Amino acid sequence: MLMGILGWVAVGLVVGFIATKVVNLRGDDPKFGLAASTVGAIVAGIIHAVVSGAGVTPWNPWNLLWAAVGAGAGVLVYHLVRSRSISHGSYTRRSSH
Repeated sequence: MLMGILGWVAVGLVVGFIATKVVNLRGDDPKFGLAASTVGAIVAGIIHAVVSGAGVTPWNPWNLLWAAVGAGAGVLVYHLVRSRSISHGSYTRRSSH
């Protein structure tokens, strides 16, 4: 069971690392993206284990796939929420005319 959860965490960290390199963070700390992806991977892994009835097994390919999708969803949700809370006023240029 512990190896399965560690697999989800590893997948979450890898997906989070890739996402922080692809997405424009606009000054955000990349650690928050890694944390969001790891949490998303663990939640998705648990959901898959409960729904499929397979349980938590080490290095189950389907479980890892679900963890990767959950990690991507976690990063996406984090960046969507974060981008709405940032003031975009400093990013827009105003004409002086």
